Amino acid sequence: MKQFQIYLLRQLLTAMAIVTLVMTGIIWLFVSVRAVESIVNRGLSMSLFFTLTGLQLPNFLVLIIPIALFISGIFVYNRLNSDREILVLRAAGVSPIALAQPIIVLGSAAVAVCYLFSLYLTPLSYQMFRDLQWDVRYSFTNILLREGVFNTISNTTTVYIRERTGRDELRGLLIHDTRDPEKESTIIAERGAVADTPTGPRVLMFDGSRQELNIKTNKLSILYFDRYSFDLGGAAAKPEDRFREPRERSTDELLFLEKTDVGNPNDFGRFVVEAHQRFTGPLGALGFGLIAFLFIVYGEYSRRGQASRIINAAALFVILEICQVGLINTVARNLVLLPVLYFAVILPIVVPLAILIYQPQIKLPSVPKWRTGTPGTA
Repeated sequence: MKQFQIYLLRQLLTAMAIVTLVMTGIIWLFVSVRAVESIVNRGLSMSLFFTLTGLQLPNFLVLIIPIALFISGIFVYNRLNSDREILVLRAAGVSPIALAQPIIVLGSAAVAVCYLFSLYLTPLSYQMFRDLQWDVRYSFTNILLREGVFNTISNTTTVYIRERTGRDELRGLLIHDTRDPEKESTIIAERGAVADTPTGPRVLMFDGSRQELNIKTNKLSILYFDRYSFDLGGAAAKPEDRFREPRERSTDELLFLEKTDVGNPNDFGRFVVEAHQRFTGPLGALGFGLIAFLFIVYGEYSRRGQASRIINAAALFVILEICQVGLINTVARNLVLLPVLYFAVILPIVVPLAILIYQPQIKLPSVPKWRTGTPGTA
């Protein structure tokens, strides 16, 4: 690459890195706000909080990188155009394809990075996120029961705690258990503790009573105890199998998936489209970069600015994104249209490249002609 191309590439890379970091930070804040509820109400540790939110970032980076490349292409080439640098390079004989080479190189690198995320890192990280979320949901040793609140463990079990004196030490317990519809029981204890046993989490209670109401006979029996154990795992048993979403399945698994491997046969199209979307999605980075270049650099130069071109480029970008989302939902319902998904992604790459190769002229401002008088005349 020539010196000016390295300069352009450095400018594009810097702008893209800044935009990516800003957009990632904004999305991470939105994800964090949703996860804060788990910290405040369920007592998750900060390390677990950062793990849960961090595992979701690869899923967003696949979407952020193409957008960041488009924004950086608009910004850098518009600034160079405003500063007359593009005009000077064109006047020096630099071809449009040479001007576009930096964003083509950066776009190709972005496509490679997006493929790494899309084909491997995103499914792996999302599967880890779902597994960790599943473990937290059904592991009461990792969940802090809130004091002064009726904690609904399941549809049949409610736990109330007056005070917590430590991580696992409890004061003033009340547990209402309706797992047996014919015998409702209420357990009251002065103190207790949460313990993780080989059979699952349990609440060990001391100095209390167990009141059981027989629905058929309408009789109440009371049992006073010095020590009592209540099985929390039985209150909300963890299912043995968890249905895995399309995003958390590996690409190889999705490509060779059978209808019998999907819980609902009507969802088979979603799994197939997810596999092909991992191949088509990263290509959008290169297409969006070329669109940004063409709208800013091509056409007649204007000293009034490039606002209209930026608006048109942004409008086309939004239209392409909307069409892509619409195609994903349409193709999922009718897999015969699967080639259209590839066509919609390849078209924004082929058309700009064809323009660069077969119509390489960029209109330059004409040199002003000064009035000159005829020699010897006034």
